[in-house]
Amino acid sequence: GPSLTTLCHFLLPWVFTIFHKALGDSASHPGPHYLLTPIHEVIHSHRGATVTLPCVLGAPPPSYKVRWSKMEPGELRETPILITNGLHARGYGHLGGRARLRKGHRLDASLIIADVRLEDEGRYRCELINGIEDESVALTLRLEGVVFPYQPSRGRYQFNYYEAKQACEEQDGRLATYAQLYQAWTEGLDWCNAGWLLEGSVRYPVLTARAPCGGHGRPGIRSYGPRDRKRDRYDAFCFTSALAGQVFFVPGRLTLSGAHAACRRRGATVAKVGHLYAAWKFSGLDQCDGGWLADGSVRFPITTPRPRCGGLPDPGVRSFGFPRPQQAAYGTYCYSE
Repeated sequence: GPSLTTLCHFLLPWVFTIFHKALGDSASHPGPHYLLTPIHEVIHSHRGATVTLPCVLGAPPPSYKVRWSKMEPGELRETPILITNGLHARGYGHLGGRARLRKGHRLDASLIIADVRLEDEGRYRCELINGIEDESVALTLRLEGVVFPYQPSRGRYQFNYYEAKQACEEQDGRLATYAQLYQAWTEGLDWCNAGWLLEGSVRYPVLTARAPCGGHGRPGIRSYGPRDRKRDRYDAFCFTSALAGQVFFVPGRLTLSGAHAACRRRGATVAKVGHLYAAWKFSGLDQCDGGWLADGSVRFPITTPRPRCGGLPDPGVRSFGFPRPQQAAYGTYCYSE
């Protein structure tokens, strides 16, 4: 067969002609690389926003396709989102309907995602397929948000992985990723109970090392390593982001069913735990009164800590646990779209 050197002699002039044509006189350009390196590889956004993931060709290859896909965390698979040949595009999967190409110019293959959801966070790949040498750029979409530990009324360590995932979704959240938990830890999350993360690991964040909390070592995120997703039971770490609607407090001495009625009368529903955390984080909700939430827990959000307000030094969402639903002692937090 022809030697590699012969092939190179044959191919090189051809490669350079393409680039002379496309880029003027940059013969020093390192081979046929069509995709420009993104300036920012991490794009920050929040739930409900419209976000653009940039992918731009420096030159048009003779014929090509661009394929966008998402790499699912903790799973070794990619979900296709959109494929285009420069003229027509076709969408796939749960993102298909909310994803489109920006097409700002002839060489623009950037992806626009409308109404960003919690599950859109993660790594995306824009791949150029032009028959000879495929190339791709990877981008990460990060959402601003807040992580909250969650356990049900029957106490701690009740969830296997799948139940933890469902519990977060029921509270208007999603299982947190390790990166989200790490971010929350740097922002002050200190929690002694271990919880599931989206990747399938079990961890807990410690700021103040103490004996009942993994001993007096250094602060950090303690790990139980990978666990059996069906058999092992822990709490959940949930993540939520900005809200479309708003959360408001209704005072009173209400039972849980009284709370539901009070919110209904105001055209709202009893807020979920995720709603309360999002309102605390993004709208600065600050209320010194315990209020019912949809899961039967009673909590209150504090932005400005003060002595007669739970007496705790840091801002946060405080919990009174799960009182008896018939106990008429609290107001309620309502959520309206």
